[in-house]
Amino acid sequence: MYKLLLRPLFFSFDPEKIHHFTFSLIKFSSKIPGFTALFRSMYVVNDKRLERKLFGLTFKNPVGLAAGFDKNAELYNELANFGFGFIEIGTVTPKAQEGNPKKRLFRLKDDQGIINRMGFNNAGLEAAISQLKKNKGKVIIGGNIGKNTQTKPEDYTKDYLECFNALHPYVDYFVLNVSCPNVGSHAKLNDKDYLEELINAVKNANHTFDKQKPILLKIAPDLNDNQLDEIIELVADTKLDGVIASNTSMDRSGLKASKAQLEAIGNGGLSGQPIKAKSTRTIKYLSEKSNKAFPIIGVGGVHSAQDAQEKLQAGADLLQVYTGFIYEGPGLVKAINKAILQED
Repeated sequence: MYKLLLRPLFFSFDPEKIHHFTFSLIKFSSKIPGFTALFRSMYVVNDKRLERKLFGLTFKNPVGLAAGFDKNAELYNELANFGFGFIEIGTVTPKAQEGNPKKRLFRLKDDQGIINRMGFNNAGLEAAISQLKKNKGKVIIGGNIGKNTQTKPEDYTKDYLECFNALHPYVDYFVLNVSCPNVGSHAKLNDKDYLEELINAVKNANHTFDKQKPILLKIAPDLNDNQLDEIIELVADTKLDGVIASNTSMDRSGLKASKAQLEAIGNGGLSGQPIKAKSTRTIKYLSEKSNKAFPIIGVGGVHSAQDAQEKLQAGADLLQVYTGFIYEGPGLVKAINKAILQED
């Protein structure tokens, strides 16, 4: 029903406007008596064989929702009814910010992709905490954290620490988002020495809490082998809990979209099917070169159960969807989980 009826309707409107409309629709329908039970009966697959135990957490299934969909932690309770094993909120920054000027979200329908240059638009730390206090405990929650756009380079770590310390009681794991191509002063966030400094600072803060939370690093799909070797080294040196591979891409090669269309869109991170192979290659390289030394969450171009299996076979321990969820609908999560059970 989604692909036949809803998607054509949704795709006839501006992507960002329809995103907000969909949020309101899910929230409203979830308040109608019986609808939550209906959603869960349609999309949730309950089977112990789907459970995954990683970094001290037990995931009901390995399919999660990537950061960027529920930026302000407004909808995670309702989204849990669509069968996700975990949901990552954010990217959250200390202060609220508008992000980049609109229009900043674009569909590449022929490529089954999306280009965005949102720029960490979010309602800020306090707003996210206010929403997270409503957690009904249905699903594992990840906190994806970043820096404000106007923050000076010498204060980047301060931003991450502010988010980490404040969100610590409310999320189950953390993701340091250092690979988004839509934020300013991106170069420093890719510098290995600075990353080591940042990770160690966050890990030191983690030790001040009675219960420590897993910390992961989200990396770009455009890294070369030398850079990936540095990531493996970094994880080993800092004893980081895991890696998310990968974020959006700046690469525009091999797209069906015309040069004129891409020029009209301009800058932004590319997600969806066009980055599937690049993301899977990154996962495979990290997994093989590190001898599976750390958990990997695989994301990028998962639009089908087969795409998911490719990521798992490449070395991913968990999966995330985002663009695939938009193109394929909520049935995608169930299809992946069913396929995993058939392979079991």
